[in-house]
Amino acid sequence: MSWLDSIRFDDRGLVPVVAQDARTGEVLMLAWANAEALRLTRETGRAHYWSRSRGELWKKGETSGNAQEVDEVRVDCDADAVLYRVRQTGPACHTGERSCFFRAVDGEELRQGDDSRPVLARVEEIVAARDVERPEGSYTTYLFAQGIDKILKKVGEEATETIIAAKNDGTEQLRSESADLLYHLLVLWRAKGLPLDDLWSEFDRRFGQQPREGSADPASRRSSEVG
Repeated sequence: MSWLDSIRFDDRGLVPVVAQDARTGEVLMLAWANAEALRLTRETGRAHYWSRSRGELWKKGETSGNAQEVDEVRVDCDADAVLYRVRQTGPACHTGERSCFFRAVDGEELRQGDDSRPVLARVEEIVAARDVERPEGSYTTYLFAQGIDKILKKVGEEATETIIAAKNDGTEQLRSESADLLYHLLVLWRAKGLPLDDLWSEFDRRFGQQPREGSADPASRRSSEVG
C-alpha cells in the first residue's frame, strides 16, 4: 500500500501541509495539498500544493522564484496533516517575510515577532553579510580584511581562554569565552567556505540516525567514533 493511501483527506480531498526549514527547524508556512500535489512533491523533490482560491495545483516558487526543495515528507500520527521539510530559496511568505508566521500575539494585539531561527543561523547570516558588505567599524569586517592568519590567531587565543575559563570555578566565564570562540569559528568557517549546513550534516552523519531493529548500525557510515 502506498503511503498516500494512509492520508486522511478532508471532504474536499485536501490535507493541511506545514513547510519547515530543514536546516533551522523554523516553521515557514501552512498550505493545503491534494493527493496529486503530494505525489508530485515526492516525485519531483519540489513542494507542490493545492490552491483553494484558484482551484488548481501550484508549485512553490514557479512564478516568484522562491522555491522549496523538499528534503523529506512526514505524516503526523493521525495521518491528517503533512510536514514538508524544505530548503527554502528566498522568502516563504508572499509578503516578503522569511516566514508566514512573522507576527506574535501581544496581549490583544499583534506585533512583529522576533526572529525564530536558532541563534547560530542568525549569527552565520550576520557574519556572511559582514563579509560581503564590509561595513566600516565592524570587528568582523576587520577580521576578514586581515585575512586567514589573523582569524586563525584569534581562534587560537579564544580556544586558550576557553580552556583557562574551564579550569576556574563557576560557568559564567566559561560561557562568555565559549561564545567568543564559537563566534570566531563562524568567521573562520565563512573565510574557508564551510557553511554551517555542512557541519550539521557531519553531525547528522555521525549521530543523527539511530539503528532500527534489523538494520545496520549507522556507525558503519561514520568516519570516526566518539565513546
